[in-house]
Amino acid sequence: MLQGFVKLHQINIGRDALFSLLREHDLLIRKRKRKAVTTFSKHWLKKYPNLIKGFVPLAPNLLLVSDITYIVVADGFAYLSIVTDAYSHKIGGFYLSRTLEAKGSVIALKMSIKNCPDTSNLIHHSDRGVQCCCADYVNILEKKTIKISMTENGDPLENAIAERVNGILKEELLHVKYDSFADAQKSVARSIAIYNSVRLHSSCDMLTPVEAHKKEGELKKHWKNYYKKKEVVMV
Repeated sequence: MLQGFVKLHQINIGRDALFSLLREHDLLIRKRKRKAVTTFSKHWLKKYPNLIKGFVPLAPNLLLVSDITYIVVADGFAYLSIVTDAYSHKIGGFYLSRTLEAKGSVIALKMSIKNCPDTSNLIHHSDRGVQCCCADYVNILEKKTIKISMTENGDPLENAIAERVNGILKEELLHVKYDSFADAQKSVARSIAIYNSVRLHSSCDMLTPVEAHKKEGELKKHWKNYYKKKEVVMV
């Protein structure tokens, strides 16, 4: 994204020098210290098998991935539910909640499905958290004939794209802490708009998610692909 600017102004600077310059001016992202637990999987609700082992989506609207992350607000936490298209990495649904109740996840899911014109070949993948296993959530997926897939052993790589989306938002776009819930809500909406429409993604051939969502076929990865290519499937 900086190449045009650097060339125009005849600036010659490497990656390490750029980071040193940013560090001198206190422009590097600060590490987050406070943490919150967002996944509770030791519950009695039905859990589903992992259906996406070796599956590589070659078009949008074939695989949705879902997750919840936390944001520090005043003296507590807020919880951000996100549903992302695994092919384009476009966030199709999101909701910031004051609590970890399933309501936030359900709203994010409904938003993402509304943005999917065809759900007949769609798989929804998540961790085994109670929010995605509850009746309200599962009923929405079943009514739309969306196949349900879940992680099995707690390995973050089983839901790698969702984890990566959370990381980008928190490390690059969201603040370390917000003074109020209202401020956090505004920042979340703004950050996701930037994520979808402005930020280039190395996993999507250096396209924005909005641009990638209009494509089909394999997108070049400019870093290690989390999916092990045992089999390429396109429905």
